[in-house]
Amino acid sequence: MFSFDSLRETGSTMKKNKLRTFLTGFSVAWGIFMLIILLAAGNGLRNGIASNFEKWSNNMVEIWPRYTTRPYSGLPVNRQIRFTREDVDALKRDFPEVDRISPINYRSDTLTFGHEYLTGRIRAVYPDFAFIQYLPIPAGKGRFINGLDLKERRKVVVLSPRMAEILFRDSIEPLGQHVRIGSLMFQVIGIYKDDNTNDTPPAYIPFSTGEMLFEGGYRGVGDIDFTVLGINTKAETEAFEKRLRARLARRHRFDPEDMNAIGMYNMGEEFRMWQGMNDGIAMFIWVIGIGTLMAGIVGVSNIMLITVRERTREFGIRKALGAKPSSILKLVVIESVLVTAVFGYVGMVLGIGLTEMINFVMEMAGVGSSGSGNPGENTTFFRNPTIDMGIAVSATCVLIAAGVLAGYFPARKAIKISAIEAMREE
Repeated sequence: MFSFDSLRETGSTMKKNKLRTFLTGFSVAWGIFMLIILLAAGNGLRNGIASNFEKWSNNMVEIWPRYTTRPYSGLPVNRQIRFTREDVDALKRDFPEVDRISPINYRSDTLTFGHEYLTGRIRAVYPDFAFIQYLPIPAGKGRFINGLDLKERRKVVVLSPRMAEILFRDSIEPLGQHVRIGSLMFQVIGIYKDDNTNDTPPAYIPFSTGEMLFEGGYRGVGDIDFTVLGINTKAETEAFEKRLRARLARRHRFDPEDMNAIGMYNMGEEFRMWQGMNDGIAMFIWVIGIGTLMAGIVGVSNIMLITVRERTREFGIRKALGAKPSSILKLVVIESVLVTAVFGYVGMVLGIGLTEMINFVMEMAGVGSSGSGNPGENTTFFRNPTIDMGIAVSATCVLIAAGVLAGYFPARKAIKISAIEAMREE
Protein backbone atom coordinates (compact mmCIF):
# COMPACT_ATOMS: atom_id res chain seq x y z
CA MET A 1 0.00 0.00 0.00
CA PHE A 2 2.75 2.48 0.97
CA SER A 3 4.74 2.51 -2.29
CA PHE A 4 7.72 4.76 -2.90
CA ASP A 5 5.79 6.87 -5.42
CA SER A 6 3.02 7.43 -2.88
CA LEU A 7 5.52 8.50 -0.22
CA ARG A 8 7.31 10.82 -2.65
CA GLU A 9 4.05 12.45 -3.74
CA THR A 10 2.95 12.84 -0.12
CA GLY A 11 6.33 14.38 0.77
CA SER A 12 5.99 16.84 -2.09
CA THR A 13 2.53 17.87 -0.85
CA MET A 14 3.82 18.37 2.68
CA LYS A 15 6.71 20.53 1.42
CA LYS A 16 4.27 22.89 -0.25
CA ASN A 17 2.64 23.51 3.15
CA LYS A 18 5.66 23.45 5.46
CA LEU A 19 4.30 25.74 8.15
CA ARG A 20 0.95 23.96 8.34
CA THR A 21 2.64 20.56 8.45
CA PHE A 22 5.03 21.71 11.16
CA LEU A 23 2.32 23.21 13.34
CA THR A 24 0.16 20.12 12.96
CA GLY A 25 3.07 17.84 13.78
CA PHE A 26 4.09 20.03 16.71
CA SER A 27 0.68 19.56 18.31
CA VAL A 28 1.11 15.78 17.97
CA ALA A 29 4.69 15.83 19.33
CA TRP A 30 3.64 18.08 22.20
CA GLY A 31 0.80 15.72 23.08
CA ILE A 32 2.99 12.61 23.33
CA PHE A 33 5.75 14.62 25.02
CA MET A 34 3.41 15.89 27.74
CA LEU A 35 1.89 12.43 28.21
CA ILE A 36 5.34 10.94 28.85
CA ILE A 37 6.35 13.79 31.19
CA LEU A 38 3.13 13.46 33.20
CA LEU A 39 3.40 9.67 33.43
CA ALA A 40 7.05 9.93 34.47
CA ALA A 41 6.12 12.46 37.16
CA GLY A 42 3.42 10.11 38.39
CA ASN A 43 5.91 7.25 38.50
CA GLY A 44 8.35 9.45 40.40
CA LEU A 45 5.69 10.19 43.00
CA ARG A 46 4.70 6.53 43.21
CA ASN A 47 8.32 5.39 43.54
CA GLY A 48 9.01 8.00 46.22
CA ILE A 49 6.06 6.88 48.32
CA ALA A 50 6.93 3.21 47.80
CA SER A 51 10.56 3.80 48.88
CA ASN A 52 9.37 5.44 52.10
CA PHE A 53 7.04 2.58 52.94
CA GLU A 54 9.81 0.04 52.26
CA LYS A 55 11.36 1.12 55.57
CA TRP A 56 8.41 -0.26 57.52
CA SER A 57 5.89 -3.06 57.27
CA ASN A 58 2.75 -1.66 55.66
CA ASN A 59 0.63 -3.57 58.20
CA MET A 60 2.47 -2.33 61.29
CA VAL A 61 0.73 -0.94 64.37
CA GLU A 62 2.54 0.90 67.16
CA ILE A 63 1.00 1.62 70.56
CA TRP A 64 2.46 3.44 73.56
CA PRO A 65 1.15 4.38 77.03
CA ARG A 66 0.12 7.95 77.85
CA TYR A 67 -1.99 9.73 80.49
CA THR A 68 -5.72 9.47 81.11
CA THR A 69 -7.93 12.51 80.56
CA ARG A 70 -11.15 11.06 81.98
CA PRO A 71 -12.00 9.72 85.47
CA TYR A 72 -12.89 6.03 85.56
CA SER A 73 -14.20 3.80 88.39
CA GLY A 74 -13.11 6.30 91.03
CA LEU A 75 -9.62 6.67 89.54
CA PRO A 76 -8.41 10.25 88.92
CA VAL A 77 -7.55 11.91 85.62
CA ASN A 78 -3.97 12.50 84.50
CA ARG A 79 -3.05 8.97 85.60
CA GLN A 80 -0.08 7.45 83.78
CA ILE A 81 -0.67 4.17 81.97
CA ARG A 82 2.22 1.70 82.06
CA PHE A 83 2.64 -1.25 79.72
CA THR A 84 4.23 -4.52 80.90
CA ARG A 85 5.44 -7.76 79.36
CA GLU A 86 2.04 -9.24 80.24
CA ASP A 87 0.42 -6.80 77.80
CA VAL A 88 2.62 -8.17 75.04
CA ASP A 89 1.59 -11.74 75.86
CA ALA A 90 -2.08 -10.72 76.09
CA LEU A 91 -2.02 -9.08 72.66
CA LYS A 92 -0.53 -12.17 71.10
CA ARG A 93 -3.01 -14.42 72.91
CA ASP A 94 -6.25 -12.41 72.55
CA PHE A 95 -5.89 -11.09 69.01
CA PRO A 96 -5.44 -13.72 66.28
CA GLU A 97 -4.74 -10.88 63.80
CA VAL A 98 -1.46 -10.08 65.54
CA ASP A 99 1.43 -11.74 63.72
CA ARG A 100 4.89 -10.49 64.75
CA ILE A 101 5.27 -8.45 67.92
CA SER A 102 8.01 -6.70 69.87
CA PRO A 103 8.06 -4.53 72.99
CA ILE A 104 10.59 -1.70 72.98
CA ASN A 105 12.49 0.02 75.76
CA TYR A 106 14.64 3.09 75.10
CA ARG A 107 17.86 4.31 76.64
CA SER A 108 20.60 6.77 75.72
CA ASP A 109 24.12 5.87 76.80
CA THR A 110 27.78 6.12 75.88
CA LEU A 111 29.27 3.44 73.63
CA THR A 112 33.02 3.00 73.92
CA PHE A 113 35.65 0.94 72.10
CA GLY A 114 39.27 1.65 72.94
CA HIS A 115 39.77 5.40 72.72
CA GLU A 116 36.69 5.96 70.55
CA TYR A 117 33.28 6.72 71.96
CA LEU A 118 29.92 8.19 71.08
CA THR A 119 26.61 8.91 72.76
CA GLY A 120 23.90 6.87 71.11
CA ARG A 121 20.41 5.51 71.50
CA ILE A 122 19.90 1.94 72.66
CA ARG A 123 16.73 -0.03 71.97
CA ALA A 124 15.90 -3.27 73.75
CA VAL A 125 13.69 -5.36 71.44
CA TYR A 126 12.46 -8.82 70.45
CA PRO A 127 13.84 -10.66 67.39
CA ASP A 128 10.61 -9.87 65.48
CA PHE A 129 11.53 -6.19 65.53
CA ALA A 130 13.84 -6.68 62.53
CA PHE A 131 10.87 -7.85 60.43
CA ILE A 132 8.44 -5.24 61.73
CA GLN A 133 10.72 -2.25 61.13
CA TYR A 134 12.64 -3.76 58.21
CA LEU A 135 16.21 -3.92 59.50
CA PRO A 136 18.08 -6.10 56.99
CA ILE A 137 21.50 -7.50 57.85
CA PRO A 138 23.72 -7.60 54.71
CA ALA A 139 25.68 -10.75 53.93
CA GLY A 140 28.88 -10.89 55.92
CA LYS A 141 27.61 -8.39 58.50
CA GLY A 142 26.51 -10.87 61.15
CA ARG A 143 22.96 -11.36 62.36
CA PHE A 144 20.15 -9.76 64.33
CA ILE A 145 19.03 -10.74 67.83
CA ASN A 146 17.54 -14.24 67.99
CA GLY A 147 15.40 -16.21 70.42
CA LEU A 148 18.38 -17.71 72.25
CA ASP A 149 19.80 -14.25 72.92
CA LEU A 150 16.45 -13.30 74.41
CA LYS A 151 16.09 -16.46 76.48
CA GLU A 152 19.61 -16.40 77.93
CA ARG A 153 19.69 -12.61 78.39
CA ARG A 154 22.91 -12.39 76.43
CA LYS A 155 24.88 -9.16 76.39
CA VAL A 156 25.02 -8.79 72.62
CA VAL A 157 24.44 -5.72 70.46
CA VAL A 158 23.59 -4.97 66.83
CA LEU A 159 25.14 -1.68 65.68
CA SER A 160 24.21 0.78 62.97
CA PRO A 161 26.75 1.39 60.16
CA ARG A 162 27.42 4.89 61.49
CA MET A 163 28.18 3.57 64.99
CA ALA A 164 30.53 0.94 63.58
CA GLU A 165 32.31 3.59 61.49
CA ILE A 166 32.88 5.87 64.49
CA LEU A 167 33.91 3.19 67.01
CA PHE A 168 36.13 1.11 64.72
CA ARG A 169 38.18 3.67 62.85
CA ASP A 170 41.36 1.61 62.44
CA SER A 171 39.89 -0.91 59.98
CA ILE A 172 39.13 -3.33 62.81
CA GLU A 173 36.47 -5.90 62.02
CA PRO A 174 33.57 -5.01 64.36
CA LEU A 175 31.98 -8.47 64.50
CA GLY A 176 33.03 -10.34 67.62
CA GLN A 177 34.50 -7.26 69.30
CA HIS A 178 33.24 -6.04 72.67
CA VAL A 179 32.00 -2.49 73.15
CA ARG A 180 31.21 -0.86 76.46
CA ILE A 181 27.68 0.48 76.85
CA GLY A 182 27.63 2.48 80.04
CA SER A 183 29.52 0.23 82.45
CA LEU A 184 28.70 -3.08 80.72
CA MET A 185 30.47 -4.96 77.94
CA PHE A 186 28.45 -6.14 74.92
CA GLN A 187 29.62 -8.31 72.05
CA VAL A 188 28.92 -7.02 68.52
CA ILE A 189 26.96 -9.69 66.62
CA GLY A 190 25.72 -7.69 63.63
CA ILE A 191 25.61 -4.42 61.69
CA TYR A 192 22.27 -3.69 60.07
CA LYS A 193 21.79 -1.82 56.82
CA ASP A 194 20.99 1.87 57.09
CA ASP A 195 21.72 4.54 54.48
CA ASN A 196 21.45 7.49 56.84
CA THR A 197 24.78 9.30 57.37
CA ASN A 198 23.48 12.50 58.95
CA ASP A 199 22.41 11.00 62.25
CA THR A 200 23.27 8.13 64.58
CA PRO A 201 20.53 5.48 64.37
CA PRO A 202 20.09 3.28 67.45
CA ALA A 203 21.82 0.09 68.48
CA TYR A 204 19.72 -2.96 69.41
CA ILE A 205 20.06 -5.38 72.33
CA PRO A 206 17.83 -8.24 73.54
CA PHE A 207 14.77 -6.99 75.40
CA SER A 208 15.37 -9.33 78.33
CA THR A 209 18.93 -8.06 78.71
CA GLY A 210 17.85 -4.43 78.77
CA GLU A 211 15.05 -5.33 81.15
CA MET A 212 17.40 -6.88 83.72
CA LEU A 213 20.45 -4.65 83.36
CA PHE A 214 19.04 -1.24 82.54
CA GLU A 215 15.73 -1.34 84.40
CA GLY A 216 16.82 -3.30 87.46
CA GLY A 217 14.36 -6.10 86.78
CA TYR A 218 11.42 -3.77 86.10
CA ARG A 219 9.09 -5.41 83.60
CA GLY A 220 7.84 -2.17 82.09
CA VAL A 221 7.51 -1.57 78.36
CA GLY A 222 7.93 1.69 76.49
CA ASP A 223 6.24 0.90 73.15
CA ILE A 224 4.76 -2.18 71.54
CA ASP A 225 5.15 -2.69 67.79
CA PHE A 226 3.33 -5.47 65.96
CA THR A 227 2.03 -6.46 62.55
CA VAL A 228 -1.50 -7.57 61.76
CA LEU A 229 -2.88 -9.96 59.16
CA GLY A 230 -6.29 -10.00 57.48
CA ILE A 231 -7.09 -6.32 58.06
CA ASN A 232 -7.43 -4.71 54.65
CA THR A 233 -10.16 -2.07 54.82
CA LYS A 234 -10.84 1.06 56.80
CA ALA A 235 -13.86 -0.55 58.49
CA GLU A 236 -11.79 -3.57 59.58
CA THR A 237 -9.07 -1.24 60.87
CA GLU A 238 -11.51 0.80 62.94
CA ALA A 239 -13.11 -2.34 64.36
CA PHE A 240 -9.71 -3.77 65.32
CA GLU A 241 -8.56 -0.53 66.97
CA LYS A 242 -11.80 -0.33 68.94
CA ARG A 243 -11.39 -3.91 70.23
CA LEU A 244 -7.74 -3.22 71.04
CA ARG A 245 -8.52 -0.11 73.07
CA ALA A 246 -11.32 -1.91 74.90
CA ARG A 247 -9.02 -4.81 75.82
CA LEU A 248 -6.27 -2.52 77.08
CA ALA A 249 -8.84 -0.42 78.94
CA ARG A 250 -9.96 -3.49 80.89
CA ARG A 251 -6.39 -4.41 81.72
CA HIS A 252 -5.35 -0.92 82.83
CA ARG A 253 -8.72 0.36 84.09
CA PHE A 254 -9.35 3.44 81.97
CA ASP A 255 -12.29 4.63 79.89
CA PRO A 256 -12.24 2.93 76.44
CA GLU A 257 -13.38 6.23 74.90
CA ASP A 258 -10.38 8.07 76.37
CA MET A 259 -8.29 8.38 73.21
CA ASN A 260 -5.44 10.07 75.05
CA ALA A 261 -4.77 7.13 77.38
CA ILE A 262 -3.18 5.03 74.64
CA GLY A 263 -1.23 6.42 71.69
CA MET A 264 -1.68 4.48 68.47
CA TYR A 265 -0.12 4.69 65.02
CA ASN A 266 -1.46 2.45 62.24
CA MET A 267 0.81 2.20 59.22
CA GLY A 268 -1.77 0.17 57.29
CA GLU A 269 -4.30 2.99 57.38
CA GLU A 270 -1.70 5.51 56.25
CA PHE A 271 -0.55 3.14 53.51
CA ARG A 272 -4.11 2.73 52.22
CA MET A 273 -4.59 6.50 52.31
CA TRP A 274 -1.46 7.09 50.23
CA GLN A 275 -2.38 4.26 47.89
CA GLY A 276 -5.81 5.77 47.25
CA MET A 277 -4.27 9.19 46.71
CA ASN A 278 -1.69 7.66 44.39
CA ASP A 279 -4.38 5.93 42.32
CA GLY A 280 -6.30 9.20 42.07
CA ILE A 281 -3.21 11.09 40.92
CA ALA A 282 -2.44 8.37 38.35
CA MET A 283 -5.98 8.57 36.95
CA PHE A 284 -5.80 12.36 36.82
CA ILE A 285 -2.46 12.21 34.98
CA TRP A 286 -3.82 9.76 32.41
CA VAL A 287 -6.91 11.89 31.81
CA ILE A 288 -4.85 15.06 31.32
CA GLY A 289 -2.23 13.28 29.19
CA ILE A 290 -4.72 11.55 26.93
CA GLY A 291 -6.69 14.79 26.63
CA THR A 292 -3.54 16.59 25.47
CA LEU A 293 -2.81 13.76 23.04
CA MET A 294 -6.33 13.80 21.64
CA ALA A 295 -6.07 17.54 21.11
CA GLY A 296 -3.17 16.83 18.77
CA ILE A 297 -5.14 14.14 16.95
CA VAL A 298 -8.10 16.48 16.51
CA GLY A 299 -5.67 19.00 15.04
CA VAL A 300 -4.45 16.41 12.54
CA SER A 301 -8.02 15.53 11.59
CA ASN A 302 -8.90 19.20 11.06
CA ILE A 303 -5.83 19.75 8.89
CA MET A 304 -6.74 16.67 6.85
CA LEU A 305 -10.21 18.13 6.31
CA ILE A 306 -8.64 21.35 5.06
CA THR A 307 -6.25 19.38 2.86
CA VAL A 308 -9.10 17.42 1.32
CA ARG A 309 -11.03 20.65 0.77
CA GLU A 310 -8.09 22.26 -1.01
CA ARG A 311 -7.40 19.20 -3.14
CA THR A 312 -11.01 18.39 -4.05
CA ARG A 313 -10.54 19.63 -7.63
CA GLU A 314 -7.34 17.61 -7.93
CA PHE A 315 -9.11 14.50 -6.71
CA GLY A 316 -11.89 15.06 -9.26
CA ILE A 317 -9.36 15.23 -12.10
CA ARG A 318 -7.68 12.07 -10.83
CA LYS A 319 -11.00 10.24 -10.78
CA ALA A 320 -11.83 11.50 -14.28
CA LEU A 321 -8.51 10.13 -15.51
CA GLY A 322 -9.35 6.73 -14.06
CA ALA A 323 -7.76 6.84 -10.63
CA LYS A 324 -9.30 4.37 -8.23
CA PRO A 325 -10.93 5.72 -5.02
CA SER A 326 -8.51 3.60 -3.00
CA SER A 327 -5.51 5.48 -4.46
CA ILE A 328 -7.00 8.82 -3.39
CA LEU A 329 -7.80 7.41 0.04
CA LYS A 330 -4.23 6.17 0.27
CA LEU A 331 -2.72 9.59 -0.40
CA VAL A 332 -4.60 11.26 2.44
CA VAL A 333 -4.05 8.42 4.91
CA ILE A 334 -0.31 8.29 4.17
CA GLU A 335 0.03 12.02 4.84
CA SER A 336 -1.84 11.67 8.13
CA VAL A 337 0.22 8.66 9.21
CA LEU A 338 3.51 10.35 8.31
CA VAL A 339 2.68 13.43 10.34
CA THR A 340 1.60 11.45 13.42
CA ALA A 341 4.36 8.82 13.18
CA VAL A 342 7.32 11.16 12.58
CA PHE A 343 6.32 13.86 15.03
CA GLY A 344 4.98 11.32 17.53
CA TYR A 345 8.36 9.58 17.49
CA VAL A 346 10.14 12.91 17.99
CA GLY A 347 7.89 13.72 20.95
CA MET A 348 8.47 10.28 22.46
CA VAL A 349 12.27 10.56 22.15
CA LEU A 350 12.34 14.07 23.62
CA GLY A 351 10.06 13.05 26.50
CA ILE A 352 12.07 9.95 27.39
CA GLY A 353 15.33 11.85 27.00
CA LEU A 354 14.20 14.63 29.35
CA THR A 355 12.94 12.21 32.02
CA GLU A 356 16.16 10.19 31.89
CA MET A 357 18.22 13.38 32.18
CA ILE A 358 16.19 14.53 35.20
CA ASN A 359 16.62 11.13 36.83
CA PHE A 360 20.38 11.21 36.18
CA VAL A 361 20.70 14.69 37.71
CA MET A 362 18.68 13.59 40.76
CA GLU A 363 20.86 10.51 41.26
CA MET A 364 24.05 12.56 40.96
CA ALA A 365 22.71 15.09 43.47
CA GLY A 366 21.63 12.33 45.85
CA VAL A 367 17.96 13.38 45.72
CA GLY A 368 15.68 10.53 46.77
CA SER A 369 18.30 8.66 48.81
CA SER A 370 17.00 6.72 51.74
CA GLY A 371 16.66 8.41 55.08
CA SER A 372 17.00 7.16 58.60
CA GLY A 373 13.82 5.14 58.56
CA ASN A 374 11.98 7.22 61.15
CA PRO A 375 8.51 8.43 60.13
CA GLY A 376 8.68 11.86 58.58
CA GLU A 377 12.47 12.10 58.78
CA ASN A 378 14.69 12.43 55.70
CA THR A 379 11.94 11.09 53.48
CA THR A 380 11.38 11.85 49.82
CA PHE A 381 8.19 11.84 47.82
CA PHE A 382 9.83 11.92 44.37
CA ARG A 383 12.19 9.22 43.14
CA ASN A 384 13.25 7.79 39.75
CA PRO A 385 10.87 9.85 37.53
CA THR A 386 11.10 7.67 34.42
CA ILE A 387 8.59 5.84 32.27
CA ASP A 388 8.54 2.24 31.12
CA MET A 389 9.64 1.99 27.48
CA GLY A 390 6.76 -0.35 26.68
CA ILE A 391 4.20 2.26 27.78
CA ALA A 392 5.90 4.96 25.69
CA VAL A 393 5.98 2.75 22.57
CA SER A 394 2.38 1.65 23.13
CA ALA A 395 1.25 5.27 23.43
CA THR A 396 3.06 6.12 20.18
CA CYS A 397 1.45 3.16 18.39
CA VAL A 398 -1.97 4.26 19.61
CA LEU A 399 -1.15 7.73 18.33
CA ILE A 400 -0.29 6.37 14.89
CA ALA A 401 -3.49 4.32 14.80
CA ALA A 402 -5.43 7.46 15.70
CA GLY A 403 -3.58 9.23 12.87
CA VAL A 404 -4.89 6.61 10.44
CA LEU A 405 -8.44 7.34 11.56
CA ALA A 406 -7.79 11.09 11.45
CA GLY A 407 -6.89 10.78 7.76
CA TYR A 408 -9.36 8.07 6.82
CA PHE A 409 -12.62 9.90 7.50
CA PRO A 410 -11.72 13.11 5.57
CA ALA A 411 -10.40 10.98 2.70
CA ARG A 412 -13.56 8.88 2.70
CA LYS A 413 -15.57 12.07 2.31
CA ALA A 414 -13.41 13.09 -0.64
CA ILE A 415 -13.81 9.88 -2.62
CA LYS A 416 -17.61 10.01 -2.27
CA ILE A 417 -17.74 13.19 -4.37
CA SER A 418 -18.30 12.50 -8.07
CA ALA A 419 -15.60 13.52 -10.52
CA ILE A 420 -17.81 16.21 -12.18
CA GLU A 421 -18.77 17.82 -8.86
CA ALA A 422 -15.16 17.71 -7.64
CA MET A 423 -13.83 19.47 -10.76
CA ARG A 424 -16.45 22.18 -10.38
CA GLU A 425 -15.31 22.83 -6.77
CA GLU A 426 -13.59 26.18 -6.31
